[in-house]
Amino acid sequence: MRLLVVEDDLLIARSLDNALTPLGNIVEAFTHCAEAGAALRQGGFDLVLLDLGLPDGDGLTLLEAMRERGDTTPVLILTARDGVEDRVRGLDLGADDYLAKPFSIAELEARVRALLRRSQQRSDNQLRLGPLCFDLASGRVTLDETPLELPRRELLLLEGLLSQAGDIAPREMLEGRLFGFGEVGSNALEVYVSRLRKRLQGSGLRIRTFRGLGYRLEEERA
Repeated sequence: MRLLVVEDDLLIARSLDNALTPLGNIVEAFTHCAEAGAALRQGGFDLVLLDLGLPDGDGLTLLEAMRERGDTTPVLILTARDGVEDRVRGLDLGADDYLAKPFSIAELEARVRALLRRSQQRSDNQLRLGPLCFDLASGRVTLDETPLELPRRELLLLEGLLSQAGDIAPREMLEGRLFGFGEVGSNALEVYVSRLRKRLQGSGLRIRTFRGLGYRLEEERA
């Protein structure tokens, strides 16, 4: 999944990155509201981990702006504030969960998994389509119950396609997952789509191209 961390404590931000990236996530971190707000307006995130006390403002202001423009991305607030009023205000503004600092990484990972399950209306930590299964907790992919080892960007691409299985995964969303906010070559995404197509040959699955829109992972019809 593509996660946005908004945290000005670099040690905490690094710890979050170290914990969540090995699970197959792409983590992008910002220390200021303005930077994070610009990233969020571009879209494509699956979850926001939001600190409240930031150098250029309150994280709740960022949360409020998200909800006012209709951005329903799940938000997990991470804060040292332990007052009930702060928690209530955050939840009323649209936060999905609250975790007080200091927290255990194990609990953080569990809450992240729970929020992602809820937002994708899943009952477990797995994305499935036909013979393909992606375990989000371990980052393990199997095809016909056989492990499928994928390089990082192909893994991110597969996850993006599986999360939208049956629907078109927008090109911009997939590029954001694979390349972040860096400049992307005109055919960079196609290179990884082509590689993943080859790995799925003979599986009964295909990646269908929708020109100008994106790609859809679907089961081949007999």
